[in-house]
Amino acid sequence: MNLVRYLARIAVAGGIALGVATAAEAEDKVVRIGFQKYGTLILLKTKGLLEEKLKPQGYAVEWTEFPAGPQLLEALNVGSVDFGTTGEAPPIFAQAAGAPLVYVGYEPPAPRAEAIIVPKDSPLKSVADLKGRKVALNKGSNVHYLLVKALEKAGLSYSDIEVSFLPPADARAAFEKGAVDAWVIWEPFLAAAEAATGAKQLADGSGVVDNHEFYLASRNFVDAHPEVVDTIFASLGEVDSWINANRSDVAEQFAPALGLPKDVLEVAVERRQYGVKPITPEVIAAQQKIADTFHELGLIPNAIRVDDAVRKAD
Repeated sequence: MNLVRYLARIAVAGGIALGVATAAEAEDKVVRIGFQKYGTLILLKTKGLLEEKLKPQGYAVEWTEFPAGPQLLEALNVGSVDFGTTGEAPPIFAQAAGAPLVYVGYEPPAPRAEAIIVPKDSPLKSVADLKGRKVALNKGSNVHYLLVKALEKAGLSYSDIEVSFLPPADARAAFEKGAVDAWVIWEPFLAAAEAATGAKQLADGSGVVDNHEFYLASRNFVDAHPEVVDTIFASLGEVDSWINANRSDVAEQFAPALGLPKDVLEVAVERRQYGVKPITPEVIAAQQKIADTFHELGLIPNAIRVDDAVRKAD
């Protein structure tokens, strides 16, 4: 009898230990993805394709929305998310701050998907008219570089304007109240502001910047779960292919899920290109140019080597 009781206790203890290990293992197999208001990632979320592909591998997916790229990469830096997407500038600021990020892919250039806008009744007619004016933008976002290069093209320097760093929601409020003279913003906030306020563009990124969208992950996640990164990449490619083949259906199907009016989403979709690709030397060189520009302007404290943050082939 004593032996039976002893074995029973061992079984119970073993079950408890096994339960703890299983819980820890399950927690480790959650992929935490950060996304923004619009882009392939949120369409991937809406379609549920990634959950379907990762389930056989034993992974669950946790999604978190962020107002902009800098906030998303800060979460990646502190370990709150594993994978996400941003524009060109945020990973440069993040890498300069020591964030352990890795570039894993990018979308084609979309220069028309960001712009410098002014109120419909503004007297400002060109970027050159911004001299001495207050301009709102999200610090460290993709539009930060657009502003720098657009000013340069117009014969102005970054110091010729007054910059007001505001996230999209606060910038929209300041823009509508007339607290700023111009706003540099990306899709879908751009199309939404144009539709709601009649805002007009001084310039978009055409002929000025590429405006790539990048997919990034924490270095630890890439090293520990390369097969998951590959699955995410393949899933993004499937969604991009679907968008390119069904552009007229994107707004109809996804506007309710994204919380965007259909006409706004139609404009946002039309201004972007889709087709995720692995990082190339040419894209690295373009990113390095942005990094060098920001360092020269004193916007990042130290020079960085973008290639140090690129996922290398196995």
